[in-house]
Amino acid sequence: MSRNFKIGLFVTIAILFTTFSFYFWQIFKTPNLMVDKQSSFALLIPEGASYESVIDTLNKHEVINDHISFRFLAKLLKYPEKVKAGRYLIKPNSNNYTIVRKLSAGSQDAVRLTFNNIRLKEDLIKRIGNRFAFGEDGFRKALDSPKVCEKYGLDTLTIVSMFLPNTYDVYWTTGTEKFLDRMHSEYKKYWTDERLAKAKEIGLTPVQVSILASIVEEEQARKVDERARVAGLYINRLRAQMPLQADPTIKFALQNFGIKRILNDQLRIISPYNTYVNTGLPPGPIRVADFNSLNAVLNYEKHDYVYMCAKADLSGYHAFATNYTDHLKNARMYQAELNRLQIMN
Repeated sequence: MSRNFKIGLFVTIAILFTTFSFYFWQIFKTPNLMVDKQSSFALLIPEGASYESVIDTLNKHEVINDHISFRFLAKLLKYPEKVKAGRYLIKPNSNNYTIVRKLSAGSQDAVRLTFNNIRLKEDLIKRIGNRFAFGEDGFRKALDSPKVCEKYGLDTLTIVSMFLPNTYDVYWTTGTEKFLDRMHSEYKKYWTDERLAKAKEIGLTPVQVSILASIVEEEQARKVDERARVAGLYINRLRAQMPLQADPTIKFALQNFGIKRILNDQLRIISPYNTYVNTGLPPGPIRVADFNSLNAVLNYEKHDYVYMCAKADLSGYHAFATNYTDHLKNARMYQAELNRLQIMN
């Protein structure tokens, strides 16, 4: 073998080695996913999904640029045998190796769940259900199950009191039972010994606090600074065994939340939520009460007010009264303003 041949062979091998090394480097390290996109893509892999279904999802959303290199590395790292359910965020310009390793390890990214301003249980189901693998139907089935609710000391009407509006990190694959356990854990954290003592002093259970807080919030959603005063008024009525006469409970009973003026015939609706007819608290919350409302009840303002109506200036605040005569004056001024503006319902 001549010297020139040896040199040529060495050069050829060196070139091939360099070429293949560069190619393998590209397969592993060159950005190959979401090159032209600015936001992360959430890849959802349900239980029992196959490798091909994962590839189909990535292709459907045009996440992969070089399909050959991705499949080559996936098979090299034996990902087809390691598909794990979960929610995986794929960041812009990710490389094959980073994503395949992440998927193989099952290193899923939690769902950042935020819920607030929720009125009905069905609203809660829709807001939360579609964010997780259990879906709306699975979540609805759980919240409508007396047996499931009983586990947490609640029923199908009071179960919403267990949900405290906040932001939570929860894995997409979390089952309904574990999710409800998590919500119950957060609920128990709120109900410290100090808060339990305050509720007991008022004469309310935690569930009753949530029910009253939901009414307070519906009555005074915009002016947080007035909620403690509104709570104090309702507590005065409860102690005097007077009907709460809370307009928001009528709207809830009618399932009509756009009413601006409650009419006399609407006050006669037959419903356990009609606090004009029934004394005491209704059987469940009329919305998912937030921390401000819960705290407003536990730290209610002590006063002698037992009547209130919206102020005639339509500021969103209330005019309070300790007697029915003064309340009628306030109510007439408010009704006159509604008449002037031709607000009839």
